[in-house]
Amino acid sequence: MPGSRHSQRQRAVSELRAQGRYGPTFREVLPGFVGLGIAIGLPVAFLSWMYGQLGVLGLVLGVVLLAGAAVLLVRWRRALTRRRGGIYTPAELASLDDHGLAAAAERILRRDGWHVIAMPDQGRPRLYARDRSSRQLDVGFRPEGETADEDASPSPAPLREVGRPGVDNLIRVVVTRGSYSRSDVLWASRQGYVHLVDGRQLQLWAAGRSLDDLGLPG
Repeated sequence: MPGSRHSQRQRAVSELRAQGRYGPTFREVLPGFVGLGIAIGLPVAFLSWMYGQLGVLGLVLGVVLLAGAAVLLVRWRRALTRRRGGIYTPAELASLDDHGLAAAAERILRRDGWHVIAMPDQGRPRLYARDRSSRQLDVGFRPEGETADEDASPSPAPLREVGRPGVDNLIRVVVTRGSYSRSDVLWASRQGYVHLVDGRQLQLWAAGRSLDDLGLPG
């Protein structure tokens, strides 16, 4: 004997859900409705309050303020989405500390198709990355303005730390927002598979260029 109409409907709904063809439930759409209500209700309440305080002038002023806030919110969200996608402006790069720069480089590498793992070294940021061609990067960061002890070695200590020759076949990438001296460049050229990214190249990289475009060996 067939079941009741209610039980038949329940079985039909269960089958549709199992097949992924049934629409969202009320619980699933409730947060969206709540958010929509807040997005509409708060501006309306604000405009009502402004009108009650200043009349028509308050209403006009409230509309102007809400429009300005909306523009700022849209710009902020676009900038946030852009940075999450690995695109940074020079001003944004300049505002980052060492760990922020490492986080930005991690996003930029992912943007370019690298699989990235953060591997801090004695408190200093450092990244390991691999691409689809199995190339491997060891990415270190040299703080802007940091200099080496010239009496101890003509090569900057941070670069020696990152670019140890003969250990493996990693491509060493050293990033700074500043610039490199002639001795830095000569040292890197002698090591092989060391790529220095200075402030100008960093801005190009962050704007959308790849490390390959900037002369990455390998």
